[in-house]
Amino acid sequence: MSIVSEFREFAVKGNMVDMAVGIIIGGAFGKIVNSLVSDIVMPPLGYLMGKVDFKDLAINLGQNPETSEPLVKISYGLFIQNLVDFLIVAICLFFIVKGINAMRRKKDAADAEAPKA
Repeated sequence: MSIVSEFREFAVKGNMVDMAVGIIIGGAFGKIVNSLVSDIVMPPLGYLMGKVDFKDLAINLGQNPETSEPLVKISYGLFIQNLVDFLIVAICLFFIVKGINAMRRKKDAADAEAPKA
């Protein structure tokens, strides 16, 4: 079997298509979660914490004497926002996997109870 025919067989398998669809949906889900966190969750949280915009939270390490702009900036507010993004995605995936495992257990229990002929 040649490399080209092996690659063709690999590329057109159902698992490869399923994986591609999962990656595309995962990217879209990531954008939705990012918007949820940055546009809906963080603004009220910042308001409750003293009208703080998390995007502006940073530690400036040195300034340019000519422009008074920071030379180096540690943006810990963006880190907090990304941490909240991660937690929301992790919680969603936890519940998805939990649901899939529950369905598998029900199927395995039904298969075990089925009479074998």
